[in-house]
Amino acid sequence: MTGPRKSSARQKPKLRFDSAAALAHLRTNDAELGALIERIGGFALELKSADSLFEAMLQSIIYQQLHGKAAATIHGRVLRILGKLGGPNAEALTGATDEELRGAGLSRAKLAAVRDLAAKCIEGTVPTMRAAHKLTDDELVARLTEVRGIGPWTVHMLLIFYLGRPDVMPTGDFAIRLGFKKLYRKRKDPKPDAIIKHARRWQPYRSVASWYLWRSLD
Repeated sequence: MTGPRKSSARQKPKLRFDSAAALAHLRTNDAELGALIERIGGFALELKSADSLFEAMLQSIIYQQLHGKAAATIHGRVLRILGKLGGPNAEALTGATDEELRGAGLSRAKLAAVRDLAAKCIEGTVPTMRAAHKLTDDELVARLTEVRGIGPWTVHMLLIFYLGRPDVMPTGDFAIRLGFKKLYRKRKDPKPDAIIKHARRWQPYRSVASWYLWRSLD
């Protein structure tokens, strides 16, 4: 008899922290945020799947400054090119020609960015997914922002939505600032430093608080 066949479906990643403990902490330390949590309901963040940081960051670069449908089309074309060369990895991208990638819809700037991403994956600046789980948030921000076209905001989104890090505070996100302004009834747009100061009471679950600020605008 043969053993059970392995499923080819990619397993969804799971959170690495206790969401119930996070909600209890936030309710205890911030009455306004606690009321928002009660209104919205349970924490329902679904992590995105990626086998590598290359794969996750490739998608982030392609989606920058594009509407979702157009970005998805270009992303799909690029993945098909890479699929013929071994899959969505840095080595495959180095084997794709500029003409192929430009023909898929990449601008010159994004072509330069994905080339740099591939090079920094191969040289080790961008760590493997396994190694990334052993690095701190700050270490990952420092290393990943060395890639052309990748800024702190992009890394913060990766930390929250791919790696499930619990304590990321993406003050560079417009929706976070707007949600904070509305929840705490601020007359002026809050500065990042003011949000960071207030968010000390949310630690070590600032990612969870951020998720509720995003949901408050839905």
